[in-house]
Amino acid sequence: MNLKSLSALGAGLLLAACSQAPRTDSLTQYVDMRIGTGGHGHVFMGANVPFGAVQLGPTSIPQSWDWTSGYHISDTTVIGFSHTHLNGTGIGDLFDVTVMPVVGQVTYARGTEDDPQSGMWSYFSHANEKARPGYYATRLDRYGIDVELTATKRVGLHKYTFPASADAAVVFDLENGGCWDAPTETFIERADDHTISGYRYSTGWAKDQRVYFTAEFSKPFKSLAIYEGGEGGGLREGDSFRAERLYGRVGFDTSAGETIYVKVAISPVSIENARLNMQSELPGWDFEATAAAADRAWDAELQKVRIETSDDAARRIFYTALYHAFLLPRSISENGRYRSPYNGQVCEGESFTDYSTWDTFRALHPLLVLLKPDLASHMVTGLLNGYDEGGWMPKWPNPGYTNCMMGTHSDAIIADAYVKGVRGFDEQKAAEAMLKNANVKGNHIAWGRLGIEDYNSLGYVPVDHYRESVARTMEFAYDDWCLARFFEAKGDTEKAREYDLRSQRFKNVLDAETKLVRARRSDGTWAAPSDYNISVWSGFNETGALNYRKNYTLFAPHDVPALIEFMGGNDAMAAFLDDIFDNGIYYVGDEFSMHAPYMYNLCGMPWKTQRRVYDIVNTYYLPQPSGLPGNDDCGQLSAWYLFSAMGFYPMCPGSTEYQLGIPCLPEIILHLPNGRDFRIVCENFGSGNCYVQSVTLNGKALERPAIDHADILRGGELRFSVADTPSKTCFTSKSR
Repeated sequence: MNLKSLSALGAGLLLAACSQAPRTDSLTQYVDMRIGTGGHGHVFMGANVPFGAVQLGPTSIPQSWDWTSGYHISDTTVIGFSHTHLNGTGIGDLFDVTVMPVVGQVTYARGTEDDPQSGMWSYFSHANEKARPGYYATRLDRYGIDVELTATKRVGLHKYTFPASADAAVVFDLENGGCWDAPTETFIERADDHTISGYRYSTGWAKDQRVYFTAEFSKPFKSLAIYEGGEGGGLREGDSFRAERLYGRVGFDTSAGETIYVKVAISPVSIENARLNMQSELPGWDFEATAAAADRAWDAELQKVRIETSDDAARRIFYTALYHAFLLPRSISENGRYRSPYNGQVCEGESFTDYSTWDTFRALHPLLVLLKPDLASHMVTGLLNGYDEGGWMPKWPNPGYTNCMMGTHSDAIIADAYVKGVRGFDEQKAAEAMLKNANVKGNHIAWGRLGIEDYNSLGYVPVDHYRESVARTMEFAYDDWCLARFFEAKGDTEKAREYDLRSQRFKNVLDAETKLVRARRSDGTWAAPSDYNISVWSGFNETGALNYRKNYTLFAPHDVPALIEFMGGNDAMAAFLDDIFDNGIYYVGDEFSMHAPYMYNLCGMPWKTQRRVYDIVNTYYLPQPSGLPGNDDCGQLSAWYLFSAMGFYPMCPGSTEYQLGIPCLPEIILHLPNGRDFRIVCENFGSGNCYVQSVTLNGKALERPAIDHADILRGGELRFSVADTPSKTCFTSKSR
């Protein structure tokens, strides 16, 4: 790909500054929007507010894997500024309602980088790019137009500064989404000389994505020209048109340095609802005030955790991770109504989209339970609304069901929230939905647990009936354990006992010969040890399959003692873990074994947990574009870092217990929703001091390398003393 030189990147990319600078006391100043935009982080770049429906930012020409968010630091092309993006995922979709200011006549197409006239795209320079939470700015070199963006939850506000021209325009591109996405029907109409409206229906990973919009301009436009894209396209007559792919060119005369503002409100329900969203959220035109309000919204979330450190790089890593954790899921409810992505009906209540439960149940949702329990409750209600409307709780809503991932980890999300005291959702409906997951055969790969009928009759998912049979067995067993914890917390001991027994079925794919998980056929015989069919990622070669088999062997976080026994004791288990870490088999970006560093605690070797966590944090989480160890996966990788940096980690969601590691900052204060503070202090913090010598909770020495959720909620102080040599006497007993 012929990408422009990035020689000015190091000196010129000042993505934490902008013309509307944040308040000096705002924590948004420490968010480095570059982190995760390089490598395979796939993070969103642009303007939004926490959990907002609008994610307004640049979309580039490429549609390959590293551009699934629409942006990559290696690229300097932009086709326009889209109002929806995914953050940190491995699949590209959305990019709805793309807006591009232009000067002169252009080609209405995405274009290719080898031909600057092939579309209306422009180069930009990272030296002219500015960004912070809630604000983004760049300059379109082709047109000499300065672009600034900010947003509310459902409205994007654009500020375009034009050169003098009798042929300036703002183009609405309803054709070009990203990667998997393609339009199915689009519509544009003129409402008056300040306003246009329309919609974009599309299919891709999201099979029936519908986004309605209304756009209002700060000055009257002199013309609206509607073009149909694709073969046989061209200018269409009239002030409204409907076709598969449309462009709307809104024309202006501009003087040198003239600013035109555009407000674009979106809705999943209707054009009228988009108009109401604009009226309620952004009736005026004050760009600076809107950007300041976005800054305050982000700062309010970031203030939930205060850190004390003299290391500016560490501060940027931490608050950028916290920012990423609060990007998703997007709320798609408006005024108590939403268009259900599961049955297509307009429903009352609340709904969320764009979160990957297979990834996020591990750390992101526990983080929300800790810092935002009210939101966690609303998200459970959203999952249950999906169950009402489509018959199943979603696994990866985007915005509806997607054929992605195995297991039903909505079970884990609900159980983890419930055992930690989150209420406010329909508990009976939650029980009903989870029991359906556990017992009823789904009619699609994305609905329910594929292979559940065999799992319940044989005690495992057989490889001759289903792909990814080992992964499914392991994950179904863990989900069953989550059901047991939910029913136990509800006082239903019979149901708890039943699902505790089912949770032991992971043992049916533990092979004593290889000391690894192994696929089994429906007749009970083992498949060949070299069988690739472990998980979706392991089918490439024998080495890859072996590595994934080793990692998946660890996915029994609910019963690590049983794994230790299977391996042959604590030393054997620790040796197995050492092999995974020392030989590059473990990777923190692979979620199913993310908890592995904390398993040493249960072997009675917490010093090894401490060293592994220390090394991962300092190796993979960095203040640079490639500073995430893979797809952020809707905030999951960021949440793993946040917990690990705080010194404790939810190794097994559904349990109230956190495993202790080592804090990666000298002092952290959690401002809890109940009004209490929980302080984590790391004495002797410094380079090389990666081993814990003692831990006290409110002055009392801990006997085990673990704390309970209730310990945190009570507030107080967790104090670590660290040094550069391991202590094998820090704790008098192993975890659990």
